[in-house]
Amino acid sequence: MSEKLRPGVVTGKDYEKLVKACKAGNYALPAVNVTSSSTVNAVLEAAARNKSDVIIQVSNGGAGFYAGAAYPDSLQGKVLGAVSLAQHVHLLAEGYGICVVLHTDHANRGLLPWIDGLLAEGAKFREKNGKPLYTSHMIDLSEESLEDNVGTCADYLKKMAPLDMSLEIELGVTGGEEDGVGSEHTGADNPKLYTQPEDVAYAYEQLNPLGDFSVAASFGNVHGVYKPGNVKLRPVILKDSQALMTERYGLEENSLDLVFHGGSGSSEADIKEAVSYGVFKMNVDTDLQYAYSEPVGAYVNANQNAFVAQIDPETGKPLKSKYDPRKWVRQAEQGLGTKLDEIFTVLGSVGKSVAQG
Repeated sequence: MSEKLRPGVVTGKDYEKLVKACKAGNYALPAVNVTSSSTVNAVLEAAARNKSDVIIQVSNGGAGFYAGAAYPDSLQGKVLGAVSLAQHVHLLAEGYGICVVLHTDHANRGLLPWIDGLLAEGAKFREKNGKPLYTSHMIDLSEESLEDNVGTCADYLKKMAPLDMSLEIELGVTGGEEDGVGSEHTGADNPKLYTQPEDVAYAYEQLNPLGDFSVAASFGNVHGVYKPGNVKLRPVILKDSQALMTERYGLEENSLDLVFHGGSGSSEADIKEAVSYGVFKMNVDTDLQYAYSEPVGAYVNANQNAFVAQIDPETGKPLKSKYDPRKWVRQAEQGLGTKLDEIFTVLGSVGKSVAQG
């Protein structure tokens, strides 16, 4: 039975325990990109309803949006937006009664100053609160050489480990685009979409002595939703990578912590196979953006008068109860939550929160 943890944001050793619980229980957690307090709250609500832990993550663009599109300094806005979002989650997560992982998504070399700013803020937060601001950060240098990629990641893991933080790296190129960071590689036969087990072994040798890390290994997955057949998923690559770790380093089966990027649009069979090979985290963004937006469109269509005038031209009555943002934003939150219900089920995490009851 998994060790129970205090509900709220988990970091350090508690985060490692949560990951082990996922893998031992053969389930994974959705990593949901958020952009606002509304999307954060919708994720927390859905996780609590499903009695599942969850990963809340933010991209650089999402962090900038959280600070406000008019914030005068783009870099500072992205740092402060991510700080504000994290503080929001720290404040509320425990009350929802589940464990939450806080994570930043895709930072290529040009976005490393954003990570630097967040590490500085994380150190200040840890000094005051006894835990880091974020559980983990992702550095995505998959378009660079393996040596440059892993070498830079090693430099950052040396900074993160003393803060009780984990690092996520990417090996191989995940096709498509995630908030301006990504690749044009989406062809089904493109070898760059498939991580080689030897590359995983190289990363393990360089990073394992330094601290806790996870690997987003590409196995044909892409960001976004593409025409069926455009990309062929090969989860067996994950199996082969784990097998090499066991054979070469004597590790237990599925010891490597693996991440599935580009979960939107993937089949249930592929998702479950990936989870069986040690995937504990699956990124989902595109499907949830649509799930959040579609109910708003339906609501506006059903209440068109309220979105062109404050007074109903036919009855002369005020329409405030219709255009009140709390009405249509709530529709969006419920739409996102309904889609998350499906995702928690597919990932097998329903009812498996390790938070103390």
